[in-house]
Amino acid sequence: MKVRTGIEVSSQSDIGCLRTNNEDSFGYWEPEDDRQFARKGRLAVVADGMGGYEGGQEASRLAVETLVAAYRDYGGDDPQQALIKALQAAHEQIRRFSFAHPELQGMGTTCTAAAIVRGANGDAQSDALYYVHVGDTRLYLIRDGQITRVTRDHSYVGRLVESGMITPEEAEHHPQRNILTAALGTNPELIMDSPGHPEPLLPEDVLLICSDGLWGQVRDVEILDAVEDKSAGQAGRELIELARARGGPDNITVEILRLR
Repeated sequence: MKVRTGIEVSSQSDIGCLRTNNEDSFGYWEPEDDRQFARKGRLAVVADGMGGYEGGQEASRLAVETLVAAYRDYGGDDPQQALIKALQAAHEQIRRFSFAHPELQGMGTTCTAAAIVRGANGDAQSDALYYVHVGDTRLYLIRDGQITRVTRDHSYVGRLVESGMITPEEAEHHPQRNILTAALGTNPELIMDSPGHPEPLLPEDVLLICSDGLWGQVRDVEILDAVEDKSAGQAGRELIELARARGGPDNITVEILRLR
């Protein structure tokens, strides 16, 4: 995996304490070619599969592989459109696979993909964030000692929070917090979140993508605390250990990108 200077990347996944297999997948990609890199930047993706032993594993693997390949091969110059087309391609690939393997019917996956592209927002010296998101795998932005959740959860409990029926604190322990309202591969129509314009990034910003195996056990302020003043690899290990210490009921995946 080639990683150019200007960023520190760590991708880590752990089976957790109760599962017998890991249904999470992750990927990081940047082009070898410098001209391609100027257009496509860096791509990070995390997917959390569902649908039983093989179904979830296959769905998340297909999501990451298909999304990275489709983003890489996109011919246009708009990173956001490239991400949208790539997520759609992943959705359709998972559906084709499930039709070809009826025993895996119901397979699906969450997916959050972020692209960091330099000069894409008109400033040749600064990076911009593009992303696509479906499900409850989260993207966080950490800046100046503050942590912000960029994505919203496509879940039953997420809807309750958005409608004001429960508080975010109540959502953390809600018995139905794992019920998703959108995922790749499960329904004919793909529901995704995609921002209308890129988010300008600053030097020393940290992006963190994680499955619910992490954020379900570790609070946002603890994520912030782990990332502060540590290498990306060290922070990832600390967060996984914290989730495991709290029972690790699910697979735990965390991808950290620190701009330098």
